[in-house]
Amino acid sequence: MRIRQYTLVFIWSIIIALPAAAATKEETRVADATDVLDQLLRIPEQSIPPALLSRAYGVAVIPNVLKIGFGLGARRGKGILVVRQDDKTWSNPTFVTLTGGSFGFQVGAQSTDIILVFKTRKSVDGIANGKLTLGADASVAAGPVGRHTAVATDIRFRSEVFSYSRSRGLFAGVALEGAGITMDRKANAAFYGSASITPEQIFAGSGNAAPQAANTFVQMLTAQTDRLPSRPSMKKSNATSARSAPAPQEKSEVRTYGYGTADDALDNGLQ
Repeated sequence: MRIRQYTLVFIWSIIIALPAAAATKEETRVADATDVLDQLLRIPEQSIPPALLSRAYGVAVIPNVLKIGFGLGARRGKGILVVRQDDKTWSNPTFVTLTGGSFGFQVGAQSTDIILVFKTRKSVDGIANGKLTLGADASVAAGPVGRHTAVATDIRFRSEVFSYSRSRGLFAGVALEGAGITMDRKANAAFYGSASITPEQIFAGSGNAAPQAANTFVQMLTAQTDRLPSRPSMKKSNATSARSAPAPQEKSEVRTYGYGTADDALDNGLQ
């Protein structure tokens, strides 16, 4: 009888521990993304240009994207996505999965970290509504690097997403044509403790409170972008919610944000 009681106690302890283990896994993903962002921002000369980051609508960090095939096989990784809210603060993170075709790994590298900078709401809405395929649903370009980069080369193309990779300590823009990004709803449910929570609720902060693990990432990004001028306004008309409005269909309606200071002159010359 005593042995049976010990067995039941042991089994029950495992059952109780299961939710905590799931939450820890999501917290680890947030911590990994925070570490990537921290290392990226420490060296401005090898980071995302402030002129681009100040106009970002959303930022995704996907650490440890691994190769899942032989040769130039597809890659897969899981990370987090935050968006800029109407008051210009950054939202709580949602969890996303990136599955892509071939993109260059440095020789000998087993994994790479991917950073995506979204200039438009349309591209983020695509992820929240199901899936965004880079190059098909949203234009994508290898992101410029460096604090003093003018990013004039892409002004002519109006890319909606800029992509970067960090592998073996080297940070550079990388082409991600064909890569797909989907919302990881199971991870969202585990992290926020609600099976019914939606990406829109997370972005709006109207769902369950974010665990402490999310604060460091958001605060780090906030500290960086608060120092930058001319951050974009996300306000919509009163009749339409900023986070529930459908994505615009016409190309002319796609919201993009130009580059400040000297870049505006280049931008205006192409209108």
